[in-house]
Amino acid sequence: MSTVSKCGYVAIVGRPNVGKSTLLNALIGKKISIISPKPQTTRNQILGIKTVGETQIVYIDTPGIHDAQKRMMNRYMNRLANAVILDADVIVFIVEATRWLEDDELVFKKVTEANAPVILVINKIDKLGDKKEILPLIEKFKQKYDFAHIIPISARRHENLDSLEETLVSMMPDGPHLFPDEQFTDKNERFQVGEIIREKLIRATEQELPYSTTVVIESMKEEGKLLEISAIIWVEREGQKPIVIGKDGERLKGIGTAARKEIVKLLGKKVFLRLWVKVKSDWTDDEQALGSLGFLNE
Repeated sequence: MSTVSKCGYVAIVGRPNVGKSTLLNALIGKKISIISPKPQTTRNQILGIKTVGETQIVYIDTPGIHDAQKRMMNRYMNRLANAVILDADVIVFIVEATRWLEDDELVFKKVTEANAPVILVINKIDKLGDKKEILPLIEKFKQKYDFAHIIPISARRHENLDSLEETLVSMMPDGPHLFPDEQFTDKNERFQVGEIIREKLIRATEQELPYSTTVVIESMKEEGKLLEISAIIWVEREGQKPIVIGKDGERLKGIGTAARKEIVKLLGKKVFLRLWVKVKSDWTDDEQALGSLGFLNE
């Protein structure tokens, strides 16, 4: 008797900084989405693909849905996340065990208006003083909405992820696999390299430049056994350049060193990385600039 092939899309949604990217990476078992303590680190729709036996789950990591829509970049990120909610077979709505904010309410409203079943994932249970606190929390959420399942986890510590994955496998619709079984993301090496550099950049400048930077890979070419990568770090104003570069170029050098180590690990090749810092005025609120930097086309 042949087993039936199953495949479906799972949208991972929630407010900024609730642990969506950490959860995706933990479920896939590889670092696909970059992570930083800063909200709104994820700016693109990122697919993580996991094939379990005859079932393929296509996870979609989305930018955090948030109320502040001051700039075009914020509006783009919200549009992206909203579109994913409408297209998903199952929605994983992720919240924190320790707090419920206004933006959680905003996401809750959107997911409960969608047609797909919603799994409520209560993340960061490792931050609870006593695990018994989870039971009244689950009861409270049961009163709020008829979720398909409520699953408490710690994405960072990989707690209870098996239970989440088994539940998702059972909910996938019949259908052919959309990707080769060994593929784990839809993003190419160029995108992944750019994101690694951006993660190191965010971590190095998070207090000073929370959202004003992006990275564009200019070229990646093999010279013998060496992979030469050239990348531009774009900032919004002239005064931000010295912040990224640092005294005597030390900060930029540190960003480059940290990024290069991770790129070597990702690609398994020797890497020579060149970084430049350039200005594109107010790119986060300029449609043409966002388009030229690779946004708005998803």
